[in-house]
Amino acid sequence: MSRSLALPFTPAEQVTFALAGVLVVLIALIGFRAWQRSRVTPEERERRRRNGLVAIGKMGDATLMEVRDDLILYSYHVRGMEYTASQDIAHLKQYMPSDLSGLGSVSVKYDARNPANSIVLAERWSGLRTRQLS
Repeated sequence: MSRSLALPFTPAEQVTFALAGVLVVLIALIGFRAWQRSRVTPEERERRRRNGLVAIGKMGDATLMEVRDDLILYSYHVRGMEYTASQDIAHLKQYMPSDLSGLGSVSVKYDARNPANSIVLAERWSGLRTRQLS
């Protein structure tokens, strides 16, 4: 009696399954790379927020309360409400005035729909006005 070993799949089916497996792996890799590229870092998200406020934000007057290390603390009024806010300026040090003692009043840019979303300094705009000596 001869025993014949029957393969569960024909060679054509085996090649088809192998190609399908390679295709699934390639699609997964392409999807993973696209997902990685689409992720936005917190620094980039903050830069985009500042640029958006510079472009469409309303401008108002603010009171500079304190500048400490990488933080600016300020307060401002919008429609009868007082807002106290701070802004991290660690990435904006090059845009800061060298002499902070000459700071006069400060301008603020805020989102009209969410006035708590505000800035006093950005890459393309500064609300830090220095006094001019005559």
